Amino acid sequence: MKNVKMLVAVALFAGIAQTAGAQEATSPEEQQIQRDRLRAAVQEICPVSGQKLGAHGAPVKVKIGEEELFLCCKGCLQGKVNAERWATIHANFAKAQRICPVMKNALPENPKWTVVEGQIVYVCCPPCTKKIEADPATYLQEVDHLYSASLQAKQGHGGTP
Repeated sequence: MKNVKMLVAVALFAGIAQTAGAQEATSPEEQQIQRDRLRAAVQEICPVSGQKLGAHGAPVKVKIGEEELFLCCKGCLQGKVNAERWATIHANFAKAQRICPVMKNALPENPKWTVVEGQIVYVCCPPCTKKIEADPATYLQEVDHLYSASLQAKQGHGGTP
């Protein structure tokens, strides 16, 4: 059973890699589906159960506060977010992003952040949040490219970006 769950997770992440390398989606719906797959792959775990996303089928998109995240299954809709898992998820996003999408600087140890269209975006300094607010589409696309590069590096190096 554990091997089946692992295969499902690998298949989900393989689909993400193909999506990351694919040409731009043509419709807004396809673009959102690709963005959701990418973000679920970066998030990795459910904030309620701690299970790998994809281990119980397609992740379930939810809004927690201002942020849009994913749960591993509908059963977790009734659960409570675990603070340690929440911190791990944020660390996963920061690690995958690695650099400020505005200044292209490496993120500091404790980066500032903003939520844009449900997505947390880390920055090197507070003034960068104002630039992101002025042109969110450009910077969200940049963050998606950073996530894609991180996932591809992770797959290409045995799980270590």
